[in-house]
Amino acid sequence: MNWLQKLTPPGVKSIFTKKDTPDNLWVKCPKSGEMVFAADLSGLLHVTPAGHHMRIGPELRLQYTFDAGEYETVAVPEVAKDPLKFKDDQKYTDRLKKARAKTGDDDAMSIGVGKIRGIKTVALVQNFAFMGGSLGMAAGEGFITAAQYAVANNLPLVVFTAAGGARMQEGALSLMQMPRTTIAVQQLREAGLPYIVVLCDPTTGGVTASYAMLGDIQLAEPGALICFAGPRVIEETIREKLPEGFQRAEYLEEHGMIDKVVPRRDLRRVLGDLLAVLTKQTAEHVEELSPV
Repeated sequence: MNWLQKLTPPGVKSIFTKKDTPDNLWVKCPKSGEMVFAADLSGLLHVTPAGHHMRIGPELRLQYTFDAGEYETVAVPEVAKDPLKFKDDQKYTDRLKKARAKTGDDDAMSIGVGKIRGIKTVALVQNFAFMGGSLGMAAGEGFITAAQYAVANNLPLVVFTAAGGARMQEGALSLMQMPRTTIAVQQLREAGLPYIVVLCDPTTGGVTASYAMLGDIQLAEPGALICFAGPRVIEETIREKLPEGFQRAEYLEEHGMIDKVVPRRDLRRVLGDLLAVLTKQTAEHVEELSPV
């Protein structure tokens, strides 16, 4: 005890007790290093002042996409939980429990039905926070359910992709989702229904090799990583430095791989315009999403 503590009257010290600062009070922008007040992010559409588009989950994505943030959910059918009884450093069932506790979702896919500028649409959102958005049997069923719902109700389908690839814990059963989802896309085409893909950060692996690149229109959010194998793997394989921005949305747009890079604040407007043309309807004028 120092001399100042000895002279401090009882009870005074407690008034000036240091309070812990919450860990999630500020968020660091990966692009600029700037600290952004977490409470401001919803007003910014989770886009930092420097323009970095943060990863968002299905609930926010659907709210930002549909008019007035209003939509109905469609349940995804249950699948076998652990068909291969897979275990690495922990059981697959334990990984699933942790992912469900973290996200509040049963798996990586969420389906919403609502209006985009007055045009009724089915939207499917892939949640990267759920085991890296990996494509397993449940995610495959989610995609097929969304596509079949769209066909049954004569509605367009918009898919927001974000994934690290196939789910290794399900082995070949995971890889089988690639042809299954491709067939579902073909069913949409045969029904004459629009299929629009919005590539979000990151979209990689087997997802890129299947339904993510089969859209009638390919959009992407700024800065999104879009590839099959990541840049680090390619550089280690070819032993060369890749071009600046390689495999990012802007690079792919410049080289004709995608149609347009669209900032999040403009996404609803652009989707509405596209859906109006593709469905021969008139898009309503609604208040655009914009940072406050």
